[in-house]
Amino acid sequence: MLGKFEELLIILLIILVLFGGKQVPKLARGIGESVRELKRSVSGTDSASNEEAVKTSSAASKSKGARKVN
Repeated sequence: MLGKFEELLIILLIILVLFGGKQVPKLARGIGESVRELKRSVSGTDSASNEEAVKTSSAASKSKGARKVN
């Protein structure tokens, strides 16, 4: 009987053979974007508030980075 790791490895190998090495990253990126969009729609946040949160977090990370340099 195969363990979970071996089953996952076989599935990934089949995906690689079916789609090819160049298509797998594109496929994974599309799945990730779909999951992100689903989470966003389930949580009920709109794109305007999400963009504002991203800007706020990036501004905070830039200011933290500036403090580390000093």
